Amino acid sequence: MTSLDDLPLRDDLRGKQPYGAPMNPVAYALNVNENTHPIPASVRASIVEALAQALESINRYPDREFTDLREALARYANSTHDGVPLDAAMVWAANGSNEVLQHALQAFGGPGRSVLGFPPTYSMHSIIAESTGTKWVSGMRGDDFELSPEIVSEAIKRLDPDVVFLCTPNNPTGAAISLEIIEAAYEASRGMVLVDEAYVEFLAPGSPTASDLLAGRARLMVSRTMSKAFAFAGARVGYLLADPAVIDALRLVRLPYHLSSLTQAAAVAALSHTETMLSMVDDIRHQRDRLLRELPKLGYPVCDSQANFVLFGGVSDPQELFGKLLAHDILIRDVGIENHLRVTAGTEQETSYFLERLATMGS
Repeated sequence: MTSLDDLPLRDDLRGKQPYGAPMNPVAYALNVNENTHPIPASVRASIVEALAQALESINRYPDREFTDLREALARYANSTHDGVPLDAAMVWAANGSNEVLQHALQAFGGPGRSVLGFPPTYSMHSIIAESTGTKWVSGMRGDDFELSPEIVSEAIKRLDPDVVFLCTPNNPTGAAISLEIIEAAYEASRGMVLVDEAYVEFLAPGSPTASDLLAGRARLMVSRTMSKAFAFAGARVGYLLADPAVIDALRLVRLPYHLSSLTQAAAVAALSHTETMLSMVDDIRHQRDRLLRELPKLGYPVCDSQANFVLFGGVSDPQELFGKLLAHDILIRDVGIENHLRVTAGTEQETSYFLERLATMGS
């Protein structure tokens, strides 16, 4: 049988592993930070109606500029931030935020260029860098995985990257960073600064976000997703907020008609029900806070999280505990941090079942 070694693969991809979050068919899937709440029936009906209308012209290519979707995303983003008013010219979208990040590195990274990240952080950041031929360089975090303006500025000045990735709330730790850190990164960098805000809706209401800093910062990009708070992971819709010139740059690297008519229709329909779609966020925050309270009582210290998951430590053998939970039909995530595991905040019933089973197991 032919193996990868037999093929003329790019040298920089040899020995690499693809993204591989487990996809075991279990009753309690709490491993990839999906929104475990189903989409409300009224919203499903609206989406089905929109899809039916889109099918009437499915023989034609979709709107290459996805105009209606960009306008809907701009309206939604304006409802959640206090900065300069956003319009469709400042919005990009793609098939999930991973493709958004890929477009950003295709435009501003690539061979001979580098991107700086601060592990532990979203594992796809380095994978996307490698896939675009962009050199991945790592900065160090402080105690308890923390960042500060000083830590970030020092790393940027020392490594001189073409792109800087910041993640807030950070995956897998759940910690949010201050706007001062983002401002420091921007001031220290000569290149682009991309802030990954996939979990932004789970911040405390009224929290500042990176989009508040867009005015006057043409090198700042803010990526977000509909996969988490909007319970739209299966639809694959991510978006980016930036100066219109940045959006023009992304047009240079995207494939034509990259967002299908069905994707655009479904997303616009979902965004027309923003209040309903986000009504579950408070419950998810409640379950996250419940995990933050209850896990330490079971002997597992936690990282303070403002996302929809919790990273917990005190695990003597992560693979053993992972296997014990899997035997009870619970799938969580080993993110490769020594003595730690990560669990998604699910529904009340899912969270209760996880905590009850965990309480019967030694750390």
